[in-house]
Amino acid sequence: MTRLTRRGLGLGLLAAPLLAHGAAAQWAPTRAIRMLAPYPPGGGVDTTSRLLAGPMGSFLGQPVVVENRAGAGGSIGAAELARSAPDGHTIMIDAMAHTVNPALLKGLPFDYATAFTPISQVVVLPQLLVVNPQTVPARDLQNFVAWVKARSGQLSYGSSGNATAAHLAGALFASRAGLDIQHVPYRGGTPALQDLLGGAIAFVFGTVSSSLQLAREGRLRALAVSTAQRIASLPDVPTVAEQGFPGYELNEWNGLYAPAGLPPAATARLHEAAMHALADATVRQRLDALGAFPVGTPPAEFARYVAAQREVMAKLVREAGIEAG
Repeated sequence: MTRLTRRGLGLGLLAAPLLAHGAAAQWAPTRAIRMLAPYPPGGGVDTTSRLLAGPMGSFLGQPVVVENRAGAGGSIGAAELARSAPDGHTIMIDAMAHTVNPALLKGLPFDYATAFTPISQVVVLPQLLVVNPQTVPARDLQNFVAWVKARSGQLSYGSSGNATAAHLAGALFASRAGLDIQHVPYRGGTPALQDLLGGAIAFVFGTVSSSLQLAREGRLRALAVSTAQRIASLPDVPTVAEQGFPGYELNEWNGLYAPAGLPPAATARLHEAAMHALADATVRQRLDALGAFPVGTPPAEFARYVAAQREVMAKLVREAGIEAG
């Protein structure tokens, strides 16, 4: 089984030819760059933004200043970016909500499909399906599914909030497994894990950073990882896909965007800056601690990924009956 490592997730792209390298060298910022973080301080996107801002600024020769523009599932910050000048001096790091919001939020003053220039997927945050070993006897997904089905309609699963990656991962798994189980949204991943430890819910998809230590202590049992391949930090934990659910993959991730119409030279140069930041040893150590993996996909590849994910998320939101709130 191929295990998921930084190189496997895309850091090996650092060795690949950068797109439009010659053109990128012709563009440079002339003042400080605003990096919008469309969520509150202290969260995952905010953390990613602040990790990358310093090394990106050093590479570009101008400071990169993080500005939090939180609210409405990230759409307030996205609206700010959409109305900014496409000159490379305003960028944004957004979560996977960037591809979920189009299916959830109506009446926005911009179109997620046309308002932005994708620059790079910067990090992926795998999720673990964890259960309480004191209340759930199953040690693999097939037995867990059988255990849940024997209690059909009586159980619930938790998430870090409505329409979050944890919710969507749980909804997709419940759909694939044919489970009759209720979703309970919490105000963050920690309260959900606390209720899981207390036996109030059946499972949670938690980030590696929040769940790994609890699993190592034996307080939780990790049954599966949400990525397409196993991850290096938990080589003995199989993926959801290899336990009877082929094609399953649903991770949290962060991507870098600029307004639509950004010149190719600026796009390429900002991508180079992001790659430089992801290669920084301190950044990599901090990402390790968060359970995140650097990616660094080129702009064209990231644009295709975002477009495909909008369709995948729209289908999941529709079939799972997920609503904004």
